Amino acid sequence: MAELRAEDQEREEEDYSLDGDLVDRILDAVDAADTARLTELMAPLHAADVADLLEQIGGPDRRALLALWGREIDGDILSEVDEAIREEVIDAMPRDVLAEAVRELDSDDVVDLIEDLEEPQQEAILDALADADRAAVEQSLTYPEYSAGRLMQREVVTAPEHWTVGQAIDYLRGADWLPDQFYHVILVDPAHHPVGNVTLGKLLSSKRALALHDITEDSFRTISVYQEEADVAYAFNQYHLISAPVTDDDDRLVGVITIDDAMAVLDDEHEEDILRLAGVGDESSLSDTVMETTRQRLPWLLVNLMTAIMASGVIALFEGSIERLVALAVLMPIVASMGGNAGTQTLTVAVRALATKSLTESNVWRVVRREAMVGLVNGLAFALVMGLVAWIWFGQAELGLVIGAAMLVNLFVAALAGILVPLSLEKLGADPALASGTFVTTVTDVVGFFAFLGLAAAVLL
Repeated sequence: MAELRAEDQEREEEDYSLDGDLVDRILDAVDAADTARLTELMAPLHAADVADLLEQIGGPDRRALLALWGREIDGDILSEVDEAIREEVIDAMPRDVLAEAVRELDSDDVVDLIEDLEEPQQEAILDALADADRAAVEQSLTYPEYSAGRLMQREVVTAPEHWTVGQAIDYLRGADWLPDQFYHVILVDPAHHPVGNVTLGKLLSSKRALALHDITEDSFRTISVYQEEADVAYAFNQYHLISAPVTDDDDRLVGVITIDDAMAVLDDEHEEDILRLAGVGDESSLSDTVMETTRQRLPWLLVNLMTAIMASGVIALFEGSIERLVALAVLMPIVASMGGNAGTQTLTVAVRALATKSLTESNVWRVVRREAMVGLVNGLAFALVMGLVAWIWFGQAELGLVIGAAMLVNLFVAALAGILVPLSLEKLGADPALASGTFVTTVTDVVGFFAFLGLAAAVLL
């Protein structure tokens, strides 16, 4: 029993990340050019774990591993590999292995695989496909980037709307082309317009004589081929969809989007927002080189430098006041830091709410008023705290009054800036996650310094 409990605890503590010892053993096999040992270690790994391994190890080790093990890479691994190293992996694969790997993939995975590759790599993959599959992939590539047309797969399971459950089951049993995974049978009319979804669970649990249109899902909805993929992912999350048919301009069925692809888009959107809020670029990856990472971060550091100079300009206006009262220099960073943190809190909530479409025209002013009140309450609380601290620290009640008033003003303004800046950027058509942080930080620094130093000059000097 104790052994069983220990095993259960070990399973509970498993975090699903790659074991460090296993990675070391794999790299030892690569260093020794021991192909047999490498294959033995790699064979049990899931495709996602192999992709993680390729992304985590350094460039020289990755190239050496691919040289020894490249023939074992299949379509599942290719579709899991990060875009930053995908070209490198494809270039290292023998052409016949690449062709076989690509043939295993559904059309949506092939599109995702090749859309960011250079033309030679695209041609190498397209040449490996059967004529019908190549035509389907090329058609998907004609749709706008980040649209449902790029996200959908062309392998769709359909049935005429007048069929019975028995007819559908017999048809599925006799088909040899079905996708590896699908969740619905899509009902179509004679013009190939989708009219309903039947889940596989409902299909298998219903009597054979029952008409398919009597067991369709209530949540059925179609997606335009030109719909932005972010909106598609939102619809899946909002309406708890498992799959949804995609239609062209004439409302004819052209493909289907499944929940795994929609959730991948949601994950990408969240990651992109986090990276943009930090000003490190939305294409950042742990596999990027030093120069690539520097190129992504340097422009935003330059923007931050410009805004810091603006804040320093405000300080320079009160240079004489600071020289006459050194306590101002000691307390200035507290005012700016508190304002910056308060603004970032509100900004993060606002950007997330905009991304999930929970911040809308119907509730925007209620949220703005709430954030303003939060800023006032926090400002009053920290005004009292810092007022007492400054009074006790420097023995000047007036100084405590000044920093308390500055704290109140800056936290109130920070809360307003944190909500109004991303809203304004969205109205202007800009990405709120991309530039809001810089603007909010500038506002809180400038207002904080000006309020504190201006009040100090008026009251203390």
